[in-house]
Amino acid sequence: MGVNLSDLVLAKDLETQNLMGRTVAIDAYNAIYQFLSVIRQPDGTPLMDPRGRITSHLEGLLNRNANLAEMGLRSAYVFDGIPPEKKEATIRERRERRESAKKEWEQAKAEGDVRKAYSKATQSSRITNEIVESSRILLTHLGIPVVQAPEEGEAQAAYMCAKGDVWASASQDFDSLLFGAPRLVRNLTLSGRRKMPGKDEYREVRMQIIDRDETLSSLGLNGKQLVDLCILVGTDFNPGVMGIGPKKALKLIKQYGTLAGALRSLGLEEGEMEKVRSIFLDFERTDDYRLAWRSPDRQSVLDMLCGEYGFSEKRVNGALDKFSSGKKDQMRLDMF
Repeated sequence: MGVNLSDLVLAKDLETQNLMGRTVAIDAYNAIYQFLSVIRQPDGTPLMDPRGRITSHLEGLLNRNANLAEMGLRSAYVFDGIPPEKKEATIRERRERRESAKKEWEQAKAEGDVRKAYSKATQSSRITNEIVESSRILLTHLGIPVVQAPEEGEAQAAYMCAKGDVWASASQDFDSLLFGAPRLVRNLTLSGRRKMPGKDEYREVRMQIIDRDETLSSLGLNGKQLVDLCILVGTDFNPGVMGIGPKKALKLIKQYGTLAGALRSLGLEEGEMEKVRSIFLDFERTDDYRLAWRSPDRQSVLDMLCGEYGFSEKRVNGALDKFSSGKKDQMRLDMF
């Protein structure tokens, strides 16, 4: 889930018209997990085809990308590779949390507690190889580039953004900023009132853009110091220092300049923190990708979603129509 920097970053609301003619690299696993968590029946059961295969992710990918195309925005999806060793503890913890939530979901369903069942179900989502493969196939049929990252998909997306191959990195997590993305888009196409995953509450959600340089300037930090701040708080690759939140970590880094200095002030040693820092500053990346967008292969999409997974042909055609009715051929004045 990354580090929650919402209290520190400079986030500005992003209107749909500001996306026309833009390109974004999307953290594929982040997006797919979101679809699996949210697109469910009232008791938390995910959408499934007649054979019992989960289709929530396919529903989400089709409709979100149809909406993006209608806005005039082009997306590329970046898939995770082999995770760094330092992430093993986080992966294990997430797996245990999912298994626990699944048991509570099944119990709530048996007791007829629909509200609790849905809440627990959203926390039990699991991305399988079959879900990943079907996602890649659908995106290819939709004419959307698929990029394979050597390690973290979010890191590769940030690298593509830093190179200027895409305008922004899109993810719900803030880690893109640590990996060096100049711009991060959050809540892509999620504007409006939305139920928060795992909680019985709703919140007004708007698309946001975070400029990394503006955020660093406002905090009085450089990129390495931002990484050090987050290491103090805790990341997907280290547990952090107990009792240290983002604001206290900011104060420590500004006062002592480096992670090592901040840790010494707390009577702690740096240990293997340098390895964690290198994950963000010297991550595995690749230039072996091609960003080429094309119109959807309508028949292939229909054969897959309707013929293989039992989707409504009318609904699929309606979504595909948005690709051709979008504003993708219009140019922004500031692109010249």
